Amino acid sequence: MRIAMVSEHASPLTPPGGPDAGGQNVHVDHLGRALADRGHEVTVWTRKDDPGLPDAVPHAPGVTVRHVAAGPARPVPKDQLVPHLPEFARTLRRAWTTDPPDVVHAHFWMSGLVALSAAEDRDIPVVQTFHALGHVKRRHQGAEDSSPAGRISAERVIATRADRVLATCTDEMFELARLGAPRRRIRIIPCGVDTEIFTPQGTASPRGERPRLLAVGRLVRRKGVDEIIEALRGVPGAELVVAGGAPRATLGSDPDAVRLRERAVRARVADRVEFLGTVPRAEMPALLRSADVVVCVPWYEPFGMVPLEAMACGRAVVAGAVGGMADTVVDQVTGLHVPPRRPRELAVTLRHLLRNPAMLEAFGTAGRDRALARYDWSRIAAATADNYEQVLTARAGQGARQMAEARR
Repeated sequence: MRIAMVSEHASPLTPPGGPDAGGQNVHVDHLGRALADRGHEVTVWTRKDDPGLPDAVPHAPGVTVRHVAAGPARPVPKDQLVPHLPEFARTLRRAWTTDPPDVVHAHFWMSGLVALSAAEDRDIPVVQTFHALGHVKRRHQGAEDSSPAGRISAERVIATRADRVLATCTDEMFELARLGAPRRRIRIIPCGVDTEIFTPQGTASPRGERPRLLAVGRLVRRKGVDEIIEALRGVPGAELVVAGGAPRATLGSDPDAVRLRERAVRARVADRVEFLGTVPRAEMPALLRSADVVVCVPWYEPFGMVPLEAMACGRAVVAGAVGGMADTVVDQVTGLHVPPRRPRELAVTLRHLLRNPAMLEAFGTAGRDRALARYDWSRIAAATADNYEQVLTARAGQGARQMAEARR
């Protein structure tokens, strides 16, 4: 099968950790590789954000990344890319006129607009993964939501026009139904984890004698690191390591890092909080293995890869009972759920867990088993390819019915 992935702002070549680089980059990268491992030919179309980038880059066996000139060849915040989408769509339309893929898989709402426009009248089915939904973001962020006007309306159109919408979790499936997506077209396929890289075996990052709590991700307010720092007041003796955000050398001038450091000072736990800044992807398994508990308590989270990576490394997880983490982290089995934005309840949960080493070990073992059984990328790719085949079959059946009606 010839598969075109459209990921307008999240290139698989870009490591996570930047302002607009995160789980979507990882998802597109690993899904593309896993599909290619199954014998499919994958082309990822993404925006050219550097004049030195070649038009095409062989990324992995069976995977090519193609850079589309749409807007200035420099980094542009994703919320400012809408004016450049028509140019992106025209490039794909020209390419697919002479060399069409069998199926298009769009990632994020702007990619959905581009894919539907470019595939129109070419009988190419479009599969959509949103990764985040505008009305959910608006609900939780309110006036701080920087999404461009029209995002929610555009997502409603995409959800109704795409041949198949792949939700990454149960919560997103219900949100898509509220948005108007036909239930018969929605399937749940979660993100995956590389269970050969994220393993319990291997070296762990150096640490001291204190119990270690680890938070990984961007430092923006909605990620909940403020609440973890506040909760640390009620977890005496434990240390908190925070990985993510700006490079370590520039944390002193990063507004989010400055805010969190000030929060730690006010909470009188600054001596027990360490900020690492951006951690290279290759070093993340060792860092996860060094933790007693990985804590992920955002206000909301479309999926959340960090808890899954921690589980694959055999670590216990305390996670917010929101979004995809309500699916991946099984309360009282692979970790513990807490409500978001409740630092006192978080502190009680962390104290309880750290006082029970047998529970920590049991959660870690169960988490590894769950990651292997449900979230290995080979499984995710197989389920995704099955959905591609289903929409192709449905399109073929629709075409046959139209031809039969035309003969009458």
